[in-house]
Amino acid sequence: MFTRNSLPGRVALVLALVVALTLVPLMAQDVETPSRLRGMIERYEQDYGAYNRFYSALTSSNRAAKMRSLYADYLAELGRWNFDSLSHDEQVDHILFRNYLVHEQKELARSEIQLAEMASLIPFAKTIADLEDTRRRLETIDPGKTAALLDELTKAISATPKAVEAGTKPKRTVAARASRTVIFLRNTLRNWYNFHAGYDPTFTWWNEQPYKKTDEALDSYNKYILDKLVGIRPDDRTTIIGDPIGREALIDELKFEMIPYTPEELVEIANREFDWCIAEFKKASREMGFGDDYMKAIEAVKLKYVEPGKQPALIRDQAREAIDYVKKHDLLTVPKAAEETWRMEMMSPERQLVAPFFLGGETILVSYPTNTMTHEQKLMSMRGNNPHFARAVTHHELIPGHHMQQFMNRRYRTYRSPFRTPFWGEGWALYWEFILWDRGFVKTPEDKIGALFWRSHRAARIIFSLNFHLGNWTPEQCVDLLVNKVGHERDNALAEVRRSFSGDYGPLYQMAYMMGGLQFYTLHKDLVGGKKMTDKQFHDAILKEGSIPVEMVRAILTKQKLSKDHAPSWRYYPGLAN
Repeated sequence: MFTRNSLPGRVALVLALVVALTLVPLMAQDVETPSRLRGMIERYEQDYGAYNRFYSALTSSNRAAKMRSLYADYLAELGRWNFDSLSHDEQVDHILFRNYLVHEQKELARSEIQLAEMASLIPFAKTIADLEDTRRRLETIDPGKTAALLDELTKAISATPKAVEAGTKPKRTVAARASRTVIFLRNTLRNWYNFHAGYDPTFTWWNEQPYKKTDEALDSYNKYILDKLVGIRPDDRTTIIGDPIGREALIDELKFEMIPYTPEELVEIANREFDWCIAEFKKASREMGFGDDYMKAIEAVKLKYVEPGKQPALIRDQAREAIDYVKKHDLLTVPKAAEETWRMEMMSPERQLVAPFFLGGETILVSYPTNTMTHEQKLMSMRGNNPHFARAVTHHELIPGHHMQQFMNRRYRTYRSPFRTPFWGEGWALYWEFILWDRGFVKTPEDKIGALFWRSHRAARIIFSLNFHLGNWTPEQCVDLLVNKVGHERDNALAEVRRSFSGDYGPLYQMAYMMGGLQFYTLHKDLVGGKKMTDKQFHDAILKEGSIPVEMVRAILTKQKLSKDHAPSWRYYPGLAN
């Protein structure tokens, strides 16, 4: 043992100071600038989460009222901040939070309109929501009265088809939405019943049979909606029923995502990008000996699939190739933990019905056929996931794509998670496809065909999703575009369109890939191409600001002067007239 004043102690102290001073610059680079708004944003997220979990009946008017009050309260609190006295980072947070809250208010209003459109199809919804709200408030119930209420509820559900037929036939889209709502209401009622049944003998004695009848009535009514109003059979695996939101709602969504273009302008951009892809397809097709018939080149590439059991090794090697490339060329800081912890799992046959290709993040889900599939399904899956198609998908899903994003999102600006947007999330992963193409990472004509398949696919997503939500296209037309112009297998195209319009994704999600990618691409040209930042500085900085609209990423990197009422103005696509 030695003391601080002894020679060994003084040497140890000096060494400790040297190490500390050496680490100061590294630590300073790794510490985010604090934001005084962080506490309020995190408090909001906790409040919203608490009320969202409490009001578990999504059709409840009490839930809507509470959320409306929550948004208004936080907007009022945000309004009390002196915007001009905030730091630049804090101003960004102020704009992001206000933009988010205003959008949530609009979404609430839109959901109430949609509920009103379904009112004649679900006149019993309030009764079920009120029962769940009563349970959440832990109010004492009268088992005899709830049994009588369930009996009346069953009669109301059973009488609804006759009332519907006597009125104006609803749109298929509204009926499909009502079907999803009935399934939700059935689950809500089941949760209410299971809370009491078995635990309260009196409740069970009174309510067991009435509840069973109500549950059966809901199931029967949902089958009626699907068969008579939607026109889709239980075994139908091809019909797709979406729910287009219309031009006005699209413009609201674009404003929220800080995209200063109309839906029609975005379709024009997508068509230009698609035309670029076709020209490049033809170049690669000529290299392969197919002339300008690029669809033949695509078919030839599809046949180069690996034999069953070899796909995991292929993806492993492609992942390592991309990681080595970005490190070798100093494009991005890849933390050791990020490089060492990505994982791989195989996608289930059921999930492949809606996600026929890879999904990713920390875990890449590999889509490939199993022994349970038909011969035709096996061939479609292998063809659609051939090595040349998979190459671009792998770095999109892992490093430098989604896994890298998620790794950094958990470490920097975590309080900005409510503002996450697919234009940052999917846009970043697609942006790397642009950058790696430009840098010559894609060399062989077969790999070019694979990369162009996905690039044209992203452009097609914009064309078909916006035309669908504008009311111009049917889901069938969307499928035809993917099959006839991009080169999808029909089952894969059906899965892609079904995934787009199933309700699990926002209306702008599918266009966010290419539009977000183009935003990052233009920003890279401005800052890295303009010698204002290196590639690594640019990419590292983006990953430390959170998943926010790319216009705000640009504002941060350029130190753009901001105003309290910031409106999107960055016209990031060159050559498109204002």
